[in-house]
Amino acid sequence: MTHAFVFVDCAAGTARSLVDEIRAVDGVEQAHVVAGDFDVVVELTAVEVRDLLGKVTRQIRSLDGVGTTRTYVALE
Repeated sequence: MTHAFVFVDCAAGTARSLVDEIRAVDGVEQAHVVAGDFDVVVELTAVEVRDLLGKVTRQIRSLDGVGTTRTYVALE
């Protein structure tokens, strides 16, 4: 199993509603609204790295209000 942390920048005022949509994505273990450079932090799991990246590209980045994302794959 592969784990990653995805940092999501959201349009103004959308973080709370987006976090609920993100939590519904298959493989999302946790998602939280946070303070800092990004608005939402997501813990995501999948069988392989390419599956993680596909979920980020097709299911998270495609949501209305999602701007920049940064994905960090856990090494251990």
